[in-house]
Amino acid sequence: MEPSGPPPRRNRTDPGGGPGRRPLRAALGVLFRLLCAPLILLDELVRPFYRPLIARLAALGIMRAFERWIAARSVWTILVLLAVPYVTIEPLKFVALVWIADGWPKAGTVLFLLAYLVSFVVIERIYSAGRPKLMTLPWVAWVIVTLTALRDRVVAALRLDRLKTTLRRAVRDLRRRLRRWF
Repeated sequence: MEPSGPPPRRNRTDPGGGPGRRPLRAALGVLFRLLCAPLILLDELVRPFYRPLIARLAALGIMRAFERWIAARSVWTILVLLAVPYVTIEPLKFVALVWIADGWPKAGTVLFLLAYLVSFVVIERIYSAGRPKLMTLPWVAWVIVTLTALRDRVVAALRLDRLKTTLRRAVRDLRRRLRRWF
């Protein structure tokens, strides 16, 4: 007996796709995930170091006012506000890596750290303030849902939560030892 009626609709934000997914779209999805996985890994390993800074900056009155201002903008304005720093900052990270590889490790490291700091502070604040409106655009929602699912898979597969817990303990122990000495 064959099913009658139209096939069930797939949620447009579902990152998993379905059996009727087009091959080109599937290949682009795999490529997207392969490109994002190393960045997610790096972000997850660095996150414990910058999270306290982000929390302190987010608590500042000027940052809360900035976030309220962003949240009041249209979805397209938020997208532009997010894209401009992303398009300018992300290439600087690549330039920094090239500088390090070309024998300028100090300048490259400083540029890399500054680019990451600006990226974390500016892009993170714009994203968190504008996320609810960004999720109303289906293709942006797909990217966000896909990256979140990919991040969760990378964290689970590499057991990064255990690694981060171990690193936190090591940093706490190091701080205690340094306090005893000084």
